[in-house]
Amino acid sequence: QTVQKSAARLLTKSLTLFTLAPERWYLALLGFAEHFRTSSPPKIRLCVHCLQAVFQFKPPQRIEARTHLQLGSVLYHHTKNSELARSHLEKAWYISQQVPQFEDVKFEAASILSELFCQQNLVDSAKPLLRKAIQISQQTPYWHCRLLFQLAQLHTLEKDLVSACDLLGVGAEYARVVGSEYTRALFLLSKGMLLLMERKLGEVHPLLTLCGTIVENWQGNPIQKESLRVFFLVLQVTHYLDAGQVKSVKPCLKQLQQCIQTISTLHDDEILPSNPADLFHWLPKEHMCVLVYLVTVMHSMQAGYLEKAQKYTDKALMQLEKLKMLDCSPILSTFQVILLEHIIMCRLVTGHKATALQEISQVCQLCQQSPRLFTNHAAQLHTLLLLFPLDSNMLKLLFVFQLTTHQELWTYIVTNLASVYIREGNRHQELYSLLERINPDHNFPVSSHCLRAAAFYIRGLLSFFQGRYNEAKRFLRETLKMSNAEDLNRLTACSLVLLGHIFYVLGNHRESNNMVVPAMQLASKIPDMSVQLWSSALLKDLNKALGNTMDAHEAAQMHQNFSQQLLQDHIAACSLPEHNLISWTDGPPPVQIQAQNGPTTSLASLL
Repeated sequence: QTVQKSAARLLTKSLTLFTLAPERWYLALLGFAEHFRTSSPPKIRLCVHCLQAVFQFKPPQRIEARTHLQLGSVLYHHTKNSELARSHLEKAWYISQQVPQFEDVKFEAASILSELFCQQNLVDSAKPLLRKAIQISQQTPYWHCRLLFQLAQLHTLEKDLVSACDLLGVGAEYARVVGSEYTRALFLLSKGMLLLMERKLGEVHPLLTLCGTIVENWQGNPIQKESLRVFFLVLQVTHYLDAGQVKSVKPCLKQLQQCIQTISTLHDDEILPSNPADLFHWLPKEHMCVLVYLVTVMHSMQAGYLEKAQKYTDKALMQLEKLKMLDCSPILSTFQVILLEHIIMCRLVTGHKATALQEISQVCQLCQQSPRLFTNHAAQLHTLLLLFPLDSNMLKLLFVFQLTTHQELWTYIVTNLASVYIREGNRHQELYSLLERINPDHNFPVSSHCLRAAAFYIRGLLSFFQGRYNEAKRFLRETLKMSNAEDLNRLTACSLVLLGHIFYVLGNHRESNNMVVPAMQLASKIPDMSVQLWSSALLKDLNKALGNTMDAHEAAQMHQNFSQQLLQDHIAACSLPEHNLISWTDGPPPVQIQAQNGPTTSLASLL
């Protein structure tokens, strides 16, 4: 009744405005609408009534088109009445094309309408609409660039990266012609990001070199310049990490961290750029901060600095929690999922499977809220679950092996599957078929330094189980050489302890000790619970053989402690309701799984 009375009073006031000049009654109704829209809480129904009242006065085309746009926008963003929103947006688009010099309304209507089409899974309607808008917007630099970005994004979501790259290339050339080096850099960096996704490294390197020159030479708004540098450095860092080059990336990562510190000290400038084509931002400052935390976590996880990874994950998740209270941007959920994926890996290494299961449940809940998020992360989610433990998850390994099209993840899964076959000892045909596909000496399927080093380790593990110790030592020394070159600490620790085991079997106790002691020290620093368990067992036997009774007793006590910790954690994990996730192999994540008293906190590498 209160709403009806307010609407009646409003209509009465509106009718008295009829005698006023069109601009005055229109502005009055618009003022009422905006008041209701920005009320706390928003009064969307009254806002819509005000805007609909405009049509009672038979307004001129300019006002009619703009009002249809405003109604369509309000209905699209604040209600579920998508059909009515679509109707108003289509009218705005149609009428505005008949009005000269009415670009803002025309192209905003096209932009929002194409978003609505995509939301309704009508991509084939969105594409021609955007293409036409792009075709007729060439004299309007801001909208031409914005619509090019929008169509490129649509193609990217459809996995049509070739078409998206072509559009971004067109945008870069257009920005150059209209004198916007800033937006040219945005287009080129976006294209570089897609080329990295396609693994077209031959095209990436010259493009990033060009981008680096443009960014350094551009003189403009300091925040915009630094944001370009962050974009550029994020691409460089992720390129190195994707290649498993943990040591080589350090200078770029340090520059990136310094750059984000610089941005955090700068104040946003309210002065608009003189070139309308420069009216773009890559990401808000707060989002960039989370992204830098994220790539730092990725680096720490790959390098085996797990305490550092935990520290930056906690900071990033705290920042995300604050941002999500005010911002519903989908990219924040993507950041959160990737952070959780990495911290789950940390939990598994440090012997906290129960906590890891609860965090996997959190990832499932996030994916339930977004079908696209689940599509993009389903393979990673299953891969994390198959590590509880590897031996009992053969079917899940095979399922994820078929699920993923991502070459690095595929190689990771094949490497893990090979390790399971090696330990089973009775799957020789399947094992050798897999090993042919991840031969580190010939046509290795990916460029990742880390995964190639891990493939040498798998060869060494197989030779060890087959009793071919000299061959095993050769493979493991190759792993050590590669892991030492890039500070792959977990892989180094695993290789050292396996070499120590080989020397122990061969009766060379002194050389075995020279391998196992540094392996134990490195595993303690990471900390890697499984390698510590393995190393302590070897140290116990070594010291017995060498007659070091006290050291043997100490090693036996350490081994007992590690065994108890791992056993207790395993029992705790099995008792959780989330443990049922391990049997999930197909379809969306189970709805009934809920995190219980869990922490509020992409796969990095094999080891």
